[in-house]
Amino acid sequence: MDQIKIGLFLKKLRKEKNLTQETLAEKFNISNRTISRWETGSNMPDISLLIELSEFYGVSILEIINGEKNGEERNQELKDTTIKMAEYSKNEVKIEKRKVISSLMIIFSVFQIITALAIFPNDSSWGSIYSIIGGTILIAGIYFMTKSILVKRSSRILCVGGCIVFLFGVFTVSDYIAVAQFNQAPRFCYLKSYGDNEVEYTTIFFTAIRKNNGTKNEYVEILK
Repeated sequence: MDQIKIGLFLKKLRKEKNLTQETLAEKFNISNRTISRWETGSNMPDISLLIELSEFYGVSILEIINGEKNGEERNQELKDTTIKMAEYSKNEVKIEKRKVISSLMIIFSVFQIITALAIFPNDSSWGSIYSIIGGTILIAGIYFMTKSILVKRSSRILCVGGCIVFLFGVFTVSDYIAVAQFNQAPRFCYLKSYGDNEVEYTTIFFTAIRKNNGTKNEYVEILK
């Protein structure tokens, strides 16, 4: 990098705009001596000022560093390359942000589902409500994650659909095990019917009934 050549180029650009060193120094809020050092090649503008000088003189940073103007074709090529690089960089940042947000959504949703199932008793509707909300957030997080990984929209939809089926299966199987093995009421029922000392729970795949409700002989069974 030829600093003297760069200094002469900066001097030429200043004179093309009919500016004195004093006027230019005032514009960039620096001293006259700094301008003089640039133009004699004894010092160089820092990167932030280099960008401002580039915009002010209407030349590229590369042209300032080279100490000469490029041809129009070369300028357009550099401009197009810079724009594409900026767009690529912006897209990379966007993808990384999406990955972070989707990861946080997935972690939060799993925590919410586990917490809801652990804290609320089976006969409380809040457990199923919070679990479903957590499941919805989980699916949304997985969808945003797949947008950063899978290019085809059909693949993303297939992946999310598979996750929905899996989550639905987990809720259903956990309910069945809770009734069959642990004598507990199903959480994810869409209908409750109350009778004499009994409650009937209707789920999508099976119906369970709790008999002797509130007594020592209370039990839950799946209706055949």
